[in-house]
Amino acid sequence: MGAWTADDVRLIAPASLAALIPPVEADRSCLDTGRVYWDMWPLQDVSGRRADMAGRELWMVLTAPDRGDPGLRHFEAKIHWLERRDAAWHDLGPVLPAMVVPYEREWAGSALLDHGVVTLFFTAAGTATRAGGYQQELWATSAPVGAEGLPQDWSPPAPIVTGYGPHYMPADAHEGEPGRIKAFRDPAYFRDPADGSEYIAFTASLAGSDSAFNGAFGLARRTPSGWVLTPPCLHAEGVNNELERAHLVFHAKHYYAFWSTQTATFADDLRHAPGGLYGMVADSMAGPWRPLNGTGLVLANPADRPLQTYSWFVDASLAVCSFVDMLPDGSFGGVPAPLLQLELDGDRAGLRALAPENAR
Repeated sequence: MGAWTADDVRLIAPASLAALIPPVEADRSCLDTGRVYWDMWPLQDVSGRRADMAGRELWMVLTAPDRGDPGLRHFEAKIHWLERRDAAWHDLGPVLPAMVVPYEREWAGSALLDHGVVTLFFTAAGTATRAGGYQQELWATSAPVGAEGLPQDWSPPAPIVTGYGPHYMPADAHEGEPGRIKAFRDPAYFRDPADGSEYIAFTASLAGSDSAFNGAFGLARRTPSGWVLTPPCLHAEGVNNELERAHLVFHAKHYYAFWSTQTATFADDLRHAPGGLYGMVADSMAGPWRPLNGTGLVLANPADRPLQTYSWFVDASLAVCSFVDMLPDGSFGGVPAPLLQLELDGDRAGLRALAPENAR
């Protein structure tokens, strides 16, 4: 099990922040102006590349009605389709039909297209019997692609795993507040090209920790009898409470573990570290895992816009999606941010530019 340590984070200094995300604006063209949009991910194939489905580039995103208070969005979140067409995002409506389920809402995950079947891995949040809770479980549902080019006849959603296992703290509390709750969410599919093993990476909290800052990069592995929880890929005990949107990417013989985090979720003496995309690298799934750029920091928001974007997700082409969070005037963006393009070279990571599809 790897560790992202306080010593790693202490090496982060303003002079080291070379990979700064450019300033962004909230472009709502082609989107529903009555909704807000955040955590997003592409439809991917087993290699982690963006999948082509009937000639369309399809993504998924969390969305909710715009109530004027961005904090309320987490309690009405539902996954919608987004189509990227003509350099713009188009909302195609809910991914899943209305169904009787025991959870209250849908939080982030990932989506796999394999042999004409789409599988959605997502976070089942809250409970249908009592509104507003922070309970989290990893769920999945599948559907074949229909004649109209979208999945039809989704299977009944079901948990990927039962319980939280010995390595992860339960995320079953009803009460809480963002940034302080414990995690068991954001399932992200990954297939190891070395042996074909299939994994689910997820945001977790380390069991048995004496620290309030016990974020972990969770793993489950597919076996003949189903998904089985394994020890974490890595953890941030004593460092950070949330390694959000945990996911894995294979590139040039290396394995990359990426996550998002915010300044406010670091331990008190480490809050010089910026909100950003962080990561570690290894030569195999077994590790050892080494912090990218010597610190773990990959991309950061600029100092004068520390909350401008969040929830970064890297695909196998090294394109990076995120959403516009807080704008300089204090308003909530609530739309997809321009795609970015990473450069990876072993233990080094940086920003190439805007992804090619953003160029005009």
